[in-house]
Amino acid sequence: MFGRSKPEKALAAPKPASPGAPMETVLGPTCVIKGVLQGDGTIRVEGIFEGSMEISGNLMIGENARVRAEVRATNVSVAGMLIGKIHASGRVEILSTGKVWGEINAGSLVIDEGGYFRGQSVMPGAEPEFPMLEAPRAEPVEREGRVIDLSVREDTPGA
Repeated sequence: MFGRSKPEKALAAPKPASPGAPMETVLGPTCVIKGVLQGDGTIRVEGIFEGSMEISGNLMIGENARVRAEVRATNVSVAGMLIGKIHASGRVEILSTGKVWGEINAGSLVIDEGGYFRGQSVMPGAEPEFPMLEAPRAEPVEREGRVIDLSVREDTPGA
């Protein structure tokens, strides 16, 4: 039982990822990184990051993560805190525990109930025509038995 050793099995070599398959990179909760982060596939931040990120995939910011950065990614999901700018060609989602201060430039923006966003958001593409609304017409008002005409006419002297 204790004295006998079983023959060890050879460890199988890890299978290479298929070409084009996104790899997931995780910056763990004990990581504190300052600088430039570039990558493909999905990157998940659970720790603290300060700098800039250029990701040709998705960025996930975990619930306990703290990020101060300018971010460029396809899709961004924020469950922690982010201060800075987000440029996403796809979607930005601020989850119920997420907080974002800064600027968001994305194809679409979703903020879950409880999520927080303070800043400016811009959606690329042709801006829709701003609707021109007609000014409200003033209706005569009756006060103490007298009718008061609130409309202003161009032909009224002194108007």
